[in-house]
Amino acid sequence: MDPNLGGATALRLLGNVRALDEKQFVYEAMLTGWSDQQSSRGLAVPTIRSRILAIRRFESFTGRYPWDWAPVDVEDYTTRAKSKARPAAKSTIRAFQTIIRLFCDYLCDGRYEWARECERRFASAPQQICHEWNTTAHLVDYEGRAQRRALTYDELEQFFTAADARVESILAQGRKGALAALRDAQIFKTIYAYGLRRAEAVGLDVADLRPNGAAPRFGRFGAVEARWGKGTRGSGPRRRSVLTVPELGWVTEGLAQWVDQARPRFTDEPTGMLWPTERGSRVSLRYIDLRFATIRDQLGLPPELSVHALRHTYVTNLIEWGYSEKFVQDQVGHAYASTTAIYTSVGDDYKTRMVTRALARIYGGNDAHNR
Repeated sequence: MDPNLGGATALRLLGNVRALDEKQFVYEAMLTGWSDQQSSRGLAVPTIRSRILAIRRFESFTGRYPWDWAPVDVEDYTTRAKSKARPAAKSTIRAFQTIIRLFCDYLCDGRYEWARECERRFASAPQQICHEWNTTAHLVDYEGRAQRRALTYDELEQFFTAADARVESILAQGRKGALAALRDAQIFKTIYAYGLRRAEAVGLDVADLRPNGAAPRFGRFGAVEARWGKGTRGSGPRRRSVLTVPELGWVTEGLAQWVDQARPRFTDEPTGMLWPTERGSRVSLRYIDLRFATIRDQLGLPPELSVHALRHTYVTNLIEWGYSEKFVQDQVGHAYASTTAIYTSVGDDYKTRMVTRALARIYGGNDAHNR
């Protein structure tokens, strides 16, 4: 079957083709039709592919085709996901159940006639196997591991010190890799200083470093154009401009050193990828994860902390420094303020200052004038 055919066209062709394996043929036609339906809605290709793969895995687990699926199959699959050596997170399970629900909705939609076709061919029709009593509800905003958090000021300083020390250590030993270590340190500092996601940082080009007319002191590094932001509802990447804030203005010195002195030793392209490798490709997400984990483990930090902790720390620090929630939300590219709120874990010093100021406002005191 032509994979470019739409769902309705694929269904019509079923009656004109005699397949050697009729069940597999119909199943593939279902996946093709659902893929095209999602494409027509404007969903991104990676999203569609990941959903199709999830359905194939579920079909392989059940050993049956969609017209023979039952609610118990969802429950069995969920139980298995929870009983693995590394149990699936609640958000992962809910995402998978949502994919099954969407696929079943498509098959049961009378406009596509899959139910009638399956009844005619196999004497069995697809049904919606996900319902409110066998799927995971979304009850709280944050369902990640409780151990994941922002870094403290001391941990952040230790991390960047260790990243810089790695450059000095390689140079002192006369080994290769000092430039790569310098690049890695600057990547982590840039992720933190602009609150970037990993993919946003990896996708940066030199041309994405922009001046900010309202902050000429930062020169050509007044803002970063993040073009690979996380999409919503399967959309493509979202872009935004992230301004350099005064408290983190120190990052511009490191960026200038990298762009003007170190990066040209990797590539001659003046406006291409910001973080090239020795082979002329972009650094990968996995590479960043491994480098972060190496430094984290070296410092004895909790293993639950990931690169994303730097983004959490950025949000937390901006709130502690008095930036408005709307500004922080725009800087990090969150669609909803509630999402920004769950990233925030202000420190005890900040809380103490807030309580002290509140006491001063109500009861008077020297701090009343420092609001």
